[in-house]
Amino acid sequence: MPSESAISVSQLNRRVRTLLEQGVGRLWVEGEISNMSRPASGHIYFSLKDDAAQVGAAWFRQRQRGPAIGFKDGDRVLAYGRVSLYEARGNYQLIVEQMEPAGEGVLKQRFEALKKKLQAEGLFDEDRKQSIPTVPTRVGIITSPTGAAIRDILTVLGRRFPSVPVVIYPAAVQGDAAPGELVAAIETATRRDECDVLIVGRGGGSLEDLWAFNDEQLARAIAACPLPVVSAVGHEVDFTIADFVADVRAPTPSGAAEIVVPDQQEWQHRIASIALRIARIGERAVDDRAQQLDWLGNRLASGMRRGLLTQSHQLQSVRGELLQLSPALSVQRSIGRLAEVRQRLTTAARRLVSNADHQVALLGRALHSVSPLATLDRGYAIVKDAASDKVLMRAADVSSGDDIVARLASGELVATVKQVIDDD
Repeated sequence: MPSESAISVSQLNRRVRTLLEQGVGRLWVEGEISNMSRPASGHIYFSLKDDAAQVGAAWFRQRQRGPAIGFKDGDRVLAYGRVSLYEARGNYQLIVEQMEPAGEGVLKQRFEALKKKLQAEGLFDEDRKQSIPTVPTRVGIITSPTGAAIRDILTVLGRRFPSVPVVIYPAAVQGDAAPGELVAAIETATRRDECDVLIVGRGGGSLEDLWAFNDEQLARAIAACPLPVVSAVGHEVDFTIADFVADVRAPTPSGAAEIVVPDQQEWQHRIASIALRIARIGERAVDDRAQQLDWLGNRLASGMRRGLLTQSHQLQSVRGELLQLSPALSVQRSIGRLAEVRQRLTTAARRLVSNADHQVALLGRALHSVSPLATLDRGYAIVKDAASDKVLMRAADVSSGDDIVARLASGELVATVKQVIDDD
């Protein structure tokens, strides 16, 4: 019978509730608030509607976060939660877990989606981030040239380290054209390569005002920039995609200026402190070396005195030994022997010279006796042919009329042959 297969209303509503919760799950719903009530329990009940339909919603007190008290009828919101059924009345409703103004909520969804995408690609990884130079040679600033941010940055840079030059790359920081101009400014700074650090940012504002810095192309340009990039967007509580991909995130534009340059006065104080420490270390080192030199000097003097005393004793000992050996007497004896030897050498030399002179005289006489010159002394002559200077041995060697030369014991005669008489 039909009554046996029928279910109760409660059972029906329970089944519908299960189907709704399991089949639909959690989701975001955009609509306009109407019929809002706030009972003493702290829960908030309202309807979400659009031009064609509406749905009941409940936002329980324990789930309420943020500016829940500020919502009112007529507000367009983005509600996140799960679909369920209020079994007692059979009305399905949205159990709200989070609610935000509709415009900002959509932007936040896009923000979270892009953040998740770029994070998965590794663009937020710390190991790909570059370090900021300790003292940059030139700072590049990409921002609006008329905004408050540029004034704040320049003021802090001028106060902290005025000697560092600055290059401004102007770009819009709000509106539809802003992302493209910011990307172009980064490309210009990269191409010109005149800075070694870049500040990219703007002053504070609403989420819509800062939205240009949540652009995907800008995020990729910052990540690909070969120069270190400091993101300085809005206030400390504001976060943009540019903050995550930049090498360093600054809480404010002024904070970015403090990051990229050191405090000159602090450096001067540190240098002065270091110089003082070095001077004190030098003074202590000099004092230590002076003490060491005094100690070494005393040791050296003591060593020299001991050495001199030892050498003096040795000298006295040697002197006594020399006196015992009487070197003066040995010298006198040696002098006597030297004089005797000298006399003997002189006598022997004279004898040798005399014998040599005698032998030379004898040899001279013997040589003279056989010399042709000695023959000339006895009245002979040596006759030579005047033309050939040949000694004539026979009369036949010349002819009548030839000139001859006759060498005598003293002088020569030049004559002409009148007649040749041959012995034959």
